[in-house]
Amino acid sequence: MPIEQTLSMIKPDGVARGLIGDVIGRFEKHGLKIRAMKMLHLSLEQARAFYAVHKERPFFDSLTTFMSSGPIVAMILEGNNAIQVNRDLMGATDYRKAAPGTIRGDFAQQTGRNIIHGSDSPESAKREIELFRAQGKL
Repeated sequence: MPIEQTLSMIKPDGVARGLIGDVIGRFEKHGLKIRAMKMLHLSLEQARAFYAVHKERPFFDSLTTFMSSGPIVAMILEGNNAIQVNRDLMGATDYRKAAPGTIRGDFAQQTGRNIIHGSDSPESAKREIELFRAQGKL
């Protein structure tokens, strides 16, 4: 199993609802190590840059407005197959389809406000981590 790094963010709804400890505990229980972590508030411009891959999608404006609406917790996670482990822990993007025991299945209340973000591929992880590091965020 390859040791990988991935980016994960607890979104503003997760922070506001006091779920930081619950989410981090799940990562640690599944062998993911936190290599960097910071609570920060993304500007609208930073959120737009981060989610630029979705700029043509109909949800782009609402997503970036939401992601800049309050503090987030950004983390670099590391471990065996970290990207897939994180994706499995998060659950389906649509919380109604997320399995019980996943972060979204247990905590999310709206599809657009689904507690957590995680890189979906090695390429995305590299790009997302570099974006946060270039901005001095992690």
